[in-house]
Amino acid sequence: MKVHVEEFHVSTKAREEVVVVTDKVESIVARSGVKNGIALIYVPHATAIITANENEPRLKEDILNKLRSLFPRGAGYRHDEIDDNANAHLANLFVGFHLVMPVVDGRLRRGTWQEVMLVEMDGPRSRRSVVVVVLGE
Repeated sequence: MKVHVEEFHVSTKAREEVVVVTDKVESIVARSGVKNGIALIYVPHATAIITANENEPRLKEDILNKLRSLFPRGAGYRHDEIDDNANAHLANLFVGFHLVMPVVDGRLRRGTWQEVMLVEMDGPRSRRSVVVVVLGE
């Protein structure tokens, strides 16, 4: 079994933002030499999300609006007494900080419209990390 690990970084420009990182993840999968297996995509942050969905501007806006409604800022969270980002922590917890996708024939196996996306919930940040672990044969 092969194990390949790489990390890359993303800058975000807004408090909440969707950043498509598919090309970077696919490049890592290609370099891994893994023909068939899985790719774990992980953000080592407590206030960012990693997911897969369609890269369509209105849908990205819908995603952010839904996250804002589910996890509103300033809703009286106890953590906000320390740091004004409890909503981002909750979004990370309930939506997810990792994603597992199959690798088939040396490529990330995505649906027709699926793109890998980092969702910033506590930006802007000059450096968000994304760790990709590719396992397989």
